[in-house]
Amino acid sequence: MSKLGNIGARLYRGEVGYDFIGKRKIWYGVSILITITALVGLAVRGLNFGIEFSGGAVFSTPPTSVSASEAQHKAESAARGHQAVVQKLGGGALRIQISGLDTKQALPVQEELAKDLKVPTKDVNTQLVGPSWGEQIANKAWLGLGIFMVLVVLYLAVAFEWRMALAALIALVHDLTITVGVYALVGFEVTPGTVIGLLTILGYSLYDTVVVFDSLKEASKDITKQSRFTYSEIANRSINGTLVRSINTTVVALLPVAGLLFVGGGVLGAGMLNDISLALFVGLAAGAYSSIFIATPLVADFKEREPQMKALAKRVKAKRAAAAAKEAGQEDAQDGQASGTADGEDDTAVVGQRHQPASRGRGRPSGKRR
Repeated sequence: MSKLGNIGARLYRGEVGYDFIGKRKIWYGVSILITITALVGLAVRGLNFGIEFSGGAVFSTPPTSVSASEAQHKAESAARGHQAVVQKLGGGALRIQISGLDTKQALPVQEELAKDLKVPTKDVNTQLVGPSWGEQIANKAWLGLGIFMVLVVLYLAVAFEWRMALAALIALVHDLTITVGVYALVGFEVTPGTVIGLLTILGYSLYDTVVVFDSLKEASKDITKQSRFTYSEIANRSINGTLVRSINTTVVALLPVAGLLFVGGGVLGAGMLNDISLALFVGLAAGAYSSIFIATPLVADFKEREPQMKALAKRVKAKRAAAAAKEAGQEDAQDGQASGTADGEDDTAVVGQRHQPASRGRGRPSGKRR
C-alpha cells in the first residue's frame, strides 16, 4: 500500500486525524476575510463584461505582422477610447473585440483599422453584437442558477436533512462569491464561457460536500444511543475519513483545468479558454475548501444546538470525567502499593543484615567441634 493510501486508511479508522471542527472558528474567519476581499474587489473594480453582454463589434483581420499589443493600441485609438481586446489567431490573423460600438461607429473603425494594419478594408470582417442578446443570456443564467439552487436544497433536505441543505447552500454561495470576486480582481472578461464555468463548478462543489455528508449520515445513525462521541466529534471523523478522497478528486480535476488556464490560455492565448478555465480552477479549489472547512462545520454547529445533542454532549462529558477520575484513583492505588512494597523491601533488607552476624556466630563453634 502506498504511503498516501496508508494515511488514508488510518484517517478512515480514526487512528490519526486533524480537528477540523474544533478549529472551525479559524476557518470561518479565513472564509469571511476572503469573501470580504472578493466583495470589495467586486464593488471597487466591478466585472469586465464582454461584448456579448455589453454589446459591441468584433473585427476579424487577415494574417498580419502586427503584434497583439500594437493592434490593441491602434484599435483603441480608432475606437476613440472604447476598450479593445485583441487575440492573436493561428497564421497571424487577429480578432479585435471593441465593446460599446454601434452600427454607425463600426464602419469608420473598420476603415481606420484596415489602414493602420495595412490590409484591405474588404478583408476586415465585422460582426455586431447587440446588448439585448447578452441580457437574454444573463437572464437565462440567473434562472438556471435559481432553479439549480432550489433543486439542490430540496434534494439535500429529502436525502439528508434541512440543516445539511442549508449548510450546502451557504457553501455554494461562498464558492460563487469567491469566484466572481477573483474575476473582478484580476480583470478577466466575463463572457458566456464564464457563465458556463460558474454553472459547472456548482456540481463539483456539491459533489465533495455530498460525499462528506453521506459519510456523516452513516456515522451518526443512532448517535443518541451511545455516549462515546459527540456529534461534532463524529462529524470530524467523517471529514478525516473522506479527506484523502476529497484531495485526490480535487487534484485530478484541477490538473487538466490548470493546463487549460496556464498553457492553453496563458501560452497559446486561447481566448474563451481563459474565461471557462479560470472559473473552473477557482471554483474547484473553493469547492474543495468549503466542503471540508465550511459545510460540515456548519452542520455540526446547527446540530449541536438541538436538545438531544446537548444532552448527548453532557453524557459524553460526564462519562469521560468519571473514567478520568477512576483512572486517577487506580493510579493513586498503584502508587500506594508500589510505595508500600518499596518500604517492605527496605525493612527486610535491614532485618536480614541484623540476623546474619548472629547466625554466623552460632555456627562457628559448631564448626570447631571435633
